[in-house]
Amino acid sequence: MNTALALPAVAPPRTWRRRISDLLYTRRGLLLLALLAPPLLWFGVIYLGSLFALLANAFFRLDDFTGQVVYELGLSNFVALTELANLDAARRSVGMAVAVTLACTVLAFPVALVIARHATGATRALLFIAVMLPLWSSYLVRLYAWKLLLAREGAIHWVAERLHAAGLIEMVLATPLIGGPSLSFSTLGTFIVFVYMWLPFMILPLVAAIERIPASTIEASADLGASPATTFRRVVLPLAMPGVAAGSIFTFSLTLGDYIIPQVIGDSTLYIGQIIYRQQGVAGNLPFAAAFSLVPIVAIGLYLWFAKRQGAFDAL
Repeated sequence: MNTALALPAVAPPRTWRRRISDLLYTRRGLLLLALLAPPLLWFGVIYLGSLFALLANAFFRLDDFTGQVVYELGLSNFVALTELANLDAARRSVGMAVAVTLACTVLAFPVALVIARHATGATRALLFIAVMLPLWSSYLVRLYAWKLLLAREGAIHWVAERLHAAGLIEMVLATPLIGGPSLSFSTLGTFIVFVYMWLPFMILPLVAAIERIPASTIEASADLGASPATTFRRVVLPLAMPGVAAGSIFTFSLTLGDYIIPQVIGDSTLYIGQIIYRQQGVAGNLPFAAAFSLVPIVAIGLYLWFAKRQGAFDAL
């Protein structure tokens, strides 16, 4: 009886694609590097490269006679930063960023608490849509809508006149530091629009942080006899601080770097973003604009360091 001899199986030839696939499969670190290389290359070369190229111009200077950049290393731009007008703009910008951050925190906490702990189903969905809805429209559309609302012929003044409260607005506008000809040309108006623009960026991290608080912790506080106010102050607020820090990263940095809102709503006082824009776009003084760009970069860097110590990135 004849028996067929079994022939040994012949492995298919390994192509270069198969070799690369086997290499990436066996060495997961190499696979991770291959996946991260394109975005890291873009971030490192295009973003950081252009940023360092901009900051390198801070050590050059602008010739006052010819208006041309003189490529000679020096510190004249950094010395100019210590002038009173520039220091005042930096102080005003940081003060506005801190004030907007505090106001957004106070306004966002009740909304975030309702969304995270009390709203359910359709109500919760509607609240989320209400928070996100302003972000679905154009930044400039929202800005100019507020300019119309805050103008003397706008809806806010019209309502105030019908309620016989126009004198209250006039009294606020006559207040030094925050007043002006109208709400649409005042520091107060700038503050209001800043808070409106960045409030969603504070609410969403707070919702995420409050949702992480175990319900049993709040119930235990009530069982031990703590009032709702004490529970909020001693339990909810400390555990929600990472969310506050995370949201404040957005509100602080966005306010500090914005120049469009103060340009459209604000009065004649200048902020950091406006000075950088005017020096680079109008005066053509790129070296001084680059030097002034270091101010918000350092301020935001210090703020990020502080926020990280508060556990902000745990709530992102």
